[in-house]
Amino acid sequence: MNRIDALIVAVATTLLAACSTPMPSGAELDKLTQDILARSFRAEGQAKLERISPDEDNRLCAESDQTGVALDAKVAQAIEARNMATIQPPKDGKFLGDWKQGEAIAQSGAGKTWTDKEGSVNGGNCYNCHQISQEELSYGTLGPSLYNYGKLRGVANPNSVESKPIVEYTWGKLHNARAYNACSNMPRFGHKGILTEVQIQHVMALLLDPASPVNK
Repeated sequence: MNRIDALIVAVATTLLAACSTPMPSGAELDKLTQDILARSFRAEGQAKLERISPDEDNRLCAESDQTGVALDAKVAQAIEARNMATIQPPKDGKFLGDWKQGEAIAQSGAGKTWTDKEGSVNGGNCYNCHQISQEELSYGTLGPSLYNYGKLRGVANPNSVESKPIVEYTWGKLHNARAYNACSNMPRFGHKGILTEVQIQHVMALLLDPASPVNK
């Protein structure tokens, strides 16, 4: 057998051996992926290692997304109940802050990366998913338009008894969206500490204050 024939035999043997090796299961591939992530990631700045260990709700929603199988209704209800329990009203009793600061927060995409220093202020990056004010021409469409958010919902006076249900709902949605939609793509701004309570108050004002350009 010459060298070329020997090489052909060696390659063929390798290929046959590879074909006979069973493909890893989905669970094995998931474990391999997690192992690679665990070795590759490091905690730095605002990026912490808990990102590679999803909480139970994230795990369930990711599994549903991967398999294309909708969550069981009881599982979805349990997720919503767990997240609803995390929502707390503002400590000072005030739901609305300054809409001008709310606009700045909505515009800012800063925060939660390894280059962001500990303690630095995060933005909400709200325009990445929503239309909000008409002045901003660049916005995402992953979420619904929020233009005229308060006006369309009849909020003429955010402090009135009539407006209380929508004000409290909006607060809850910003604080922890999964309380209302088990696998919502919306960040859990309050629950995960992305925005402070004061920042959420400012975004509330952007959406609900009649003086906000959003409601003109």
